[in-house]
Amino acid sequence: MSAEKIIEIAVLVAGIDEEYQGSVIEGINDSAKRYNVNVSYFSAFGGVMTSSLYDIGEYNIYELVNYNRFDGAILLTNTINDPVEKKKIVDKAKHANIPVVVLDCDDYKEFYNISIDNSAAMCDIVRHVIKVHNARNINYVSGPLGNPEALDRYEAFIQVMKENNIEVDERRVYFGEFRAIDGVRSVENMLSSGLPMPDAIICANDAMALAAVVTLEDRGYVIPRDVIVTGFDNTYYASHYCPPLTTVSRPLFDAGYKACEQLVKLIGGEVFDNNIVLKSEAVFSESCGCLRDDHDDMRTYKKSTFKVLEKCRTDISLLNRMTSELADTESTDANVSIVGKYLRETDCDQFCMCLCSDWEGAFSDELSSSNINNYHINGYTPKMSAPMIWSKGRISSVDSFNSEDIFPKPFTTGGNVSYIFPLHFRARCLGYCIISNGSFPYKSLLCHSMLMNISNSIENIRKLIHLNSVIDELDKLYVVDPLCGIYNRNGFIRNTEDIYKKCEREGLPILISFIDMDGLKSINDSYGHKEGDFALQKLASVILSCSKNGRICARFGGDEFIIFGAASGKGDIEPLESAFLEQLEKMNRMIDKPYNIDASIGTVVTDITPDIPLFSIITQADEIMYERKKKKKTSKYLRR
Repeated sequence: MSAEKIIEIAVLVAGIDEEYQGSVIEGINDSAKRYNVNVSYFSAFGGVMTSSLYDIGEYNIYELVNYNRFDGAILLTNTINDPVEKKKIVDKAKHANIPVVVLDCDDYKEFYNISIDNSAAMCDIVRHVIKVHNARNINYVSGPLGNPEALDRYEAFIQVMKENNIEVDERRVYFGEFRAIDGVRSVENMLSSGLPMPDAIICANDAMALAAVVTLEDRGYVIPRDVIVTGFDNTYYASHYCPPLTTVSRPLFDAGYKACEQLVKLIGGEVFDNNIVLKSEAVFSESCGCLRDDHDDMRTYKKSTFKVLEKCRTDISLLNRMTSELADTESTDANVSIVGKYLRETDCDQFCMCLCSDWEGAFSDELSSSNINNYHINGYTPKMSAPMIWSKGRISSVDSFNSEDIFPKPFTTGGNVSYIFPLHFRARCLGYCIISNGSFPYKSLLCHSMLMNISNSIENIRKLIHLNSVIDELDKLYVVDPLCGIYNRNGFIRNTEDIYKKCEREGLPILISFIDMDGLKSINDSYGHKEGDFALQKLASVILSCSKNGRICARFGGDEFIIFGAASGKGDIEPLESAFLEQLEKMNRMIDKPYNIDASIGTVVTDITPDIPLFSIITQADEIMYERKKKKKTSKYLRR
């Protein structure tokens, strides 16, 4: 009997280090363990940085999703603020022919929606500050209205304001992105607007509310004496701040658990309503002037706060140590070794580093154009390598696997949870990494920083590889004659030293031949400089063919060449010069030009003595060559 197929679920999400996402993820993971299914989170940190190129690199991770590999998908599109990316995700999921569950979004009738009632609790909050605390001038800090949760909360605010015949002043409404910085900016805008101080500031989430509170307190305002501030989500920091926030408690864990559970049952063939709504509840606390009696006792609060601070401290230490070592890496092997060393300190069972087949990129393309399309930015290469698969301390690798398989070594059991993040430098796609079976990706505030450091270290290696290539090319230009392809004078000087010292050490004589081309000016004048260059190249190839047994040759000047190397004695002169003249004759027959390539050669074989420098011996060879050149009848250089 064949083993039962393991269900595979994909989850698309952004910003998993935030408290909302973390609570939902814990619910999904708990359900995945219960039903023994594998969950793969495709996660980006888009919208966090100010760079649009960085966001391109982050959002590219969603291109990796191969829906054919999964039995179902959960889309947390409410965490993805970029409308273009969100549409691309939704369109692909619609055509995937698998059941799809979304959270807090009933815009897509093809999908199953697990939503939490945003409206009722927000209405309760707004009614409370109006009825109980007599607020009339009310500011509102909203999330992006393209986000369905933000829209529901905003519409609930508008509804209650109208119920109480309070006009909504557009100047008192600030639209942000659900980020803490939006709370700061909303307060700064309010204080510079010239409007009277509001009685209350209603915020669409806790992150913006807490930032607003801190900004107001920094300016000398006291909450709630001077202004009421409320949030939404009942996060850890909101409930433990002083004063604790009036906010909304939502069953996020239950929503995540239900999303995974329903998806498993849908895959199994069960039929459900397309929309399940969970209830939320307003929590009234000190930021609006109310007291709550369900606070943790001080001992519990101190313990939980210490754990948060200690976790952050140890993660910062890990990140700093890893960053300093990664800065010195010059190869992927070194990178793998260092990352593996520090993974022991994180909460995960497995870490895979997967690199695109073209991750090293084309450095010359970057130099020739600023167009980012010159390198890989969209999707992933069909073939990937996994230079690092760290599994509970052991490191292995996979030379090549298909990116459509996502995992270099797929799990053969159920109940595994993996988090897949992009590795990139700005928009350049380098690859991705997979962190499996651990809470580090969503519980550590520094996971994102660690991923950026790994990406930057890989990019540094890429640049170093190309820098070395450029240095090699520059070095060739420095020591190699570009026309003839043999050493130039610099190359000759550099490469004679080792041969000279070896001969000196072993008591061997040295051989130097000085060669000067005959009739180059006549060829240039009669047939053009292109033919003159051709003749020089062919002469150089003849000289190179005669430079054997460890000897080197070089273009010493315009039409002057040199051969240098060890010798056994003066008997080496005649064989070398005869071979040179014979090869030159063969070359002339082969190229069949209306001119002959000819040259004069002078050779010296001598012992090395301290009082005779190398260039004095070169001069001797040059003088022998010149005497022979004078004896030639130069009028016969050109064919009639």
